[in-house]
Amino acid sequence: MKKSLVISILALIVACAALYMVMFPCQKGQKAPVQANVDFATQMENVLKEKPEMIINAMQAYQEKAQLEAIEAAKKLITDNLEAVNNDPTSPVVGDKDSKIVLVEFYDYACGFCHRLFPELNEVMANNKDVKFVFKPLAFVAPYSDYAARAALAAAEQGKFVEMHNALFTVEGPLDNQKIDELAGKIGLDIEKFKADVESEKISNIMNANNELSGKIQVNGVPTMILNGELLQTLDSDTIQQSINGLK
Repeated sequence: MKKSLVISILALIVACAALYMVMFPCQKGQKAPVQANVDFATQMENVLKEKPEMIINAMQAYQEKAQLEAIEAAKKLITDNLEAVNNDPTSPVVGDKDSKIVLVEFYDYACGFCHRLFPELNEVMANNKDVKFVFKPLAFVAPYSDYAARAALAAAEQGKFVEMHNALFTVEGPLDNQKIDELAGKIGLDIEKFKADVESEKISNIMNANNELSGKIQVNGVPTMILNGELLQTLDSDTIQQSINGLK
């Protein structure tokens, strides 16, 4: 059953219960009149025919309440794990590592929306050298996602994360493991070390940590950006910049 349908059904139940309480108020220790119980369905049907917007309003109110609760719950999860989100020493960083303004991106190299965000975020990074940008690659969109993420982290071991990151997001044509190895050679990596690092326990641990952290803070899709502990949902450079400006 779809989540939206479940919410609608729950909202309907809440609305009906509320309507019953209004129509047939009972004091503690008293029973509702038998006739009221018998006629309840008919009277409710008549009321809803006259004011069907009651159910719509109740559903909308329930959905808004659920969304606010979800946002607050997500915020608490991020706050509880903020050190791992912002300051994991194994995560690649661009910009000022000591900045009090930290933007973290969870992403997948096979994600279409991540590709749309890439040039926008690059523009923001170019204009904000005083901000700390943290990158946490995940792997669940395509078969090559895991190897691409590992390749970027392996490139970071040779001080060339940005070069590999940019290459993976701008390469033309289909991407696979062989193509990724070719990119590693083109950006000047030591290929023997690169391949060893890609399969290393260290890189595996980083990937596992990213996956575990994303689960803890309920990252359910990519790209997900977190700016100073707050979710930032946009693909627009101007919106990102305005959010950063608000912290300076």
